[in-house]
Amino acid sequence: MNTDPLQSLQFSWCRLEDFSAVQWHEIIAARLAVFVVEQHCPYQEADDLDAHAWHVQARINGQLAAYLRVVDPGFKPGHAGANYQEPSIGRVLTTRAFRGQGLGAALMQEGLAGCTRYFPGYGIRISAQAYLLKFYQGLGFQTASDVYDEDGIAHYEMWRPAGTAL
Repeated sequence: MNTDPLQSLQFSWCRLEDFSAVQWHEIIAARLAVFVVEQHCPYQEADDLDAHAWHVQARINGQLAAYLRVVDPGFKPGHAGANYQEPSIGRVLTTRAFRGQGLGAALMQEGLAGCTRYFPGYGIRISAQAYLLKFYQGLGFQTASDVYDEDGIAHYEMWRPAGTAL
């Protein structure tokens, strides 16, 4: 019997219109649980960017284990006001039942590979929580701003140049 969760991890990339109502509800419930409830950030979690994004699910035995969203180039507003001209990875989460198993790194690797596949020649921008700075630097991201406040949490804008090796 395989006990390594990474061996049974299955990724899927979907656009908003590809989801059933039940599937979308599961994703929104996970995003609300992490970003609004756990992190105490009362903000508009489901937003207009969902319609301009790839939604990446990681499932283990059919259960949602992790998720991220890749917003298309030109749609995600940066902290300074101008929209990112690159795709932007965000809403990165691991559900409570699957934390501490290395899924975050596997999810980000999948997100980076997908950005290269769907947006060849583009770099990637993110708005990273400050406590995850070293994690994202380990994935090839560089800081592109001073620290700033987003929803009461310290963040950095980070950039990963096109062609950076996985």
